[in-house]
Amino acid sequence: MIYPVGFRWSDDMKPLVKTDLCAHAHVGFLARGSIHIGYPDGCVKEYSAPAVLAVEPGHDGWVVGHEPAIVIEFDFENQTPERLGMATGHRHD
Repeated sequence: MIYPVGFRWSDDMKPLVKTDLCAHAHVGFLARGSIHIGYPDGCVKEYSAPAVLAVEPGHDGWVVGHEPAIVIEFDFENQTPERLGMATGHRHD
């Protein structure tokens, strides 16, 4: 996926998918750029390339800085959390 400079899920995707937060899990490698992932509890995770990422469903996400974020993802659609053994929602371990 290539997320362009200025991309923010809540601004760019929410009106299209009509959910409050991104309900998709994202697992992969951030090859370029920086992104922040925010959760309803106020937790924000910051990623800058190169980085491995695992983002639980129920988040907002936005590109930070002046270059696009390029993420190589492992995507099993709505089965991603189950197939990759991850949480189905954000939690603090």
